[in-house]
Amino acid sequence: MVDLMHDLENRSRVCIWIGDHVEAINARLAELLQACHQCFHAYDQRSIQVIAVPLAQAFEIDGFCNLKTDPITLLLDVGRVVPEDWLALLMHEYAHAHVGSPGHHQAFAEALSHLCLGLEIAPPIWENDDMEAYLRFYPHYRPTLDHLAFWRGEGTGNVI
Repeated sequence: MVDLMHDLENRSRVCIWIGDHVEAINARLAELLQACHQCFHAYDQRSIQVIAVPLAQAFEIDGFCNLKTDPITLLLDVGRVVPEDWLALLMHEYAHAHVGSPGHHQAFAEALSHLCLGLEIAPPIWENDDMEAYLRFYPHYRPTLDHLAFWRGEGTGNVI
């Protein structure tokens, strides 16, 4: 699922940058994960970890919830999302982890709505005819133009 390009020059640059900065990025994601945890009672909190990783473009996904690991692992390609919207991406994957299943069904919608209310983000609107398709991209977040630019250290600003 991880792809660092076939271009050796860029691959080396990305690997070096990740090695120097991934701990700080993962620490920020851990703070956001904790904010999601705090939306639920301790007995409802699942064991979840979050890891920043450049996901292969071929998968056309920004994040992935691996329910088969213990703790459940959220893989987020933070290079695909503007840093101000990392929480939205994390919330979406967290909702999958919370319900313990893939898909954008009623239980997912309820967990996501609960997170939205707890984090003061507008919950999904239930007027949509195809709620599953709508939930696939909720909460909305802004994509970046070049997902590898972040991983090359370009324009990371105050993120790390």
